[in-house]
Amino acid sequence: MVTPNKEVVVGNVTFSNDAPFSLIAGPCQMESRAHALEMAAAVKEIAGNLGIPVVFKSSFDKANRTSLKGKRGIGLKEALPVFAEVRETFGMPVITDIHNEAQCAPVAEVVDILQIPAFLCRQTDLLVAAALTGRTVNVKKGQFLAPWDMANVLAKIVESGNPNVLLTERGASFGYNTLVTDMRSLPIMARTGAPVVFDATHSVQQPGGQGASTGGDRTMVPVLARAAAAAGIAGLFLETHDDPDNAPSDGPNMVPLKDLGALLAQVRDIDRVVKAALQA
Repeated sequence: MVTPNKEVVVGNVTFSNDAPFSLIAGPCQMESRAHALEMAAAVKEIAGNLGIPVVFKSSFDKANRTSLKGKRGIGLKEALPVFAEVRETFGMPVITDIHNEAQCAPVAEVVDILQIPAFLCRQTDLLVAAALTGRTVNVKKGQFLAPWDMANVLAKIVESGNPNVLLTERGASFGYNTLVTDMRSLPIMARTGAPVVFDATHSVQQPGGQGASTGGDRTMVPVLARAAAAAGIAGLFLETHDDPDNAPSDGPNMVPLKDLGALLAQVRDIDRVVKAALQA
């Protein structure tokens, strides 16, 4: 029987619940080649100065926009060469969302981690197709699932022959237009044996909260990120942007790039205390 790897290595980045945390960071969607390269360079420098391994994140298509008017990204064809360029230029692993089985193979040719969006985390055919690429798979926990339900999601991937899986907490639905984060979900999901990541920016979303778009409260991102580090995590997921107030999507949730370093330093220091206690 295949079991999940407790340590998932992606290029020069390692995810393990018992090791110092690694970072997944970048803008919500890929807006252009120039912007992606600019953001990748900035994220690498900020994380590197703090000694934090980092995976660059951006989405070629945001397929679950609140409205048809929502901007979705530059698309698969234009984005794949940019992901390849980021990997080659900066030596960074990259991660992006996939939305259907047909996207898995071509995206896996240039991307290190395939990410399953929360809304799609129970789509069996998508999970199996992602697993069969051999790439690491990061599954966002659905806002509608309990943390223990992710054991079945994980099983679909590992039983398809792929033990390299990350499970990501990103909040749970709490009434209308609101998410809350139950920090108990982090150790509960860790019991599966897979490395657990905390998505601090999507956890502060207010889905559909602006009528035709999603709102959020980025002031709560540092609070949740620090709390997650105290609970113990293998990875921290943060969306960041140089001008989030004018970003095409998820602006209310993203951490301003100018604030990223200070937040990561706080999380790193908390993580060090927690991991040292685990080793004691």
